[in-house]
Amino acid sequence: MIVHATLLLGLATVSTGAADEKTPDAYRVYVGTYTNSGRSKGIYLLELDAATGNLTSKGLVAESADPSFLAIHPSKNFLYAVNELAKFEGAPGGAVSGFAIDRSTGALKPINQKPTKGAAPCHLVVDRTGKNVLAANYYGGSITCLPIDESGKLGDASGFVQHKGTSVDPRRQEAPHAHSINVDAANRFAIVADLGLDKVFTYRFDPDKGTFAAGDPPFVAIKPGSGPRHFAFHPDGEHAYVINEMASTITAFRYHATNGSLSEIQTIATIPADFHGDTSTADVQVHPSGKFLYGSNRGHDSIAMFRIDPATGKTTSLGNEPTRGKTPRNFGIDPSGRFLLAENQDSDTIVVFKIDQETGRLEATGSAVAVPMPVCVKFLEK
Repeated sequence: MIVHATLLLGLATVSTGAADEKTPDAYRVYVGTYTNSGRSKGIYLLELDAATGNLTSKGLVAESADPSFLAIHPSKNFLYAVNELAKFEGAPGGAVSGFAIDRSTGALKPINQKPTKGAAPCHLVVDRTGKNVLAANYYGGSITCLPIDESGKLGDASGFVQHKGTSVDPRRQEAPHAHSINVDAANRFAIVADLGLDKVFTYRFDPDKGTFAAGDPPFVAIKPGSGPRHFAFHPDGEHAYVINEMASTITAFRYHATNGSLSEIQTIATIPADFHGDTSTADVQVHPSGKFLYGSNRGHDSIAMFRIDPATGKTTSLGNEPTRGKTPRNFGIDPSGRFLLAENQDSDTIVVFKIDQETGRLEATGSAVAVPMPVCVKFLEK
């Protein structure tokens, strides 16, 4: 278990990967971590050389409790982190913390915190207008919307939906477990993967009111026992992918932008057929060019690599690249599409891989840094 100019300016390089866009000399890389082991104290800052892929540590930039997943505001002036807690301020549920970004140094200054009304929030995004934070509560089995004012301050929840039900695994799927929330390019629909229900939900999203309404149809069902976890849109706006934690698979969809619905077109394994050890997946991301897809495998400790057919959205396996560590969680592809940063949670490392722009394959650069219990990385132009 346990991304938005306002409109599209903040995502332009991430979404298009256009070769003619100027690449900055360096990126700041913010790292979300787990602090419950005592090894970590919060959010850390790294710097990535955009030409060489060399990664250096800039240290702790914000103390926060279990700030596992991060999101950067479209203005690039604010950063938000879930606090993946069972209790916050004495009441059941977790929280989201807001920080102001010092653009000259990268330092973070706390703004405020607000409860998510559900336990263990594990994923969040800022909507494309920059008016709202949307969060998925894992143990809460719910989703929440928190408004953002012009100063970056979070308000009380404006939208909330509680999922209900179970699926086939009595240990992992005894209740709903919302694991990710994403917003489509038009900012009209929120897509929620629920591991506990084997469903990917569509909600009509009102960014002005910060509210959710059930889509029509309300969800697409995944093969029972799959455990859908993280979700990624293709830059073409017509395809999308969900990585299934329990089955170690990725399901490809046709995305229908008119009503936010999803139609399954393929499911493919993320691990070799001859691997029989304990494994589970974590994150899935589409390369900025739209040509390649990547997914992380915990236990197998690898990044699965795929080529995407531009006509159909289907994928073909390119094999697996070991992450040189244990338990890779979220990983990051820099906005230029040159490098992939793999986070090894249980070996406290972040390892840099060069992405072959023709084949999509990964090659370790030899650059790595130590970060305690890393979970999520987010890039910001320096």
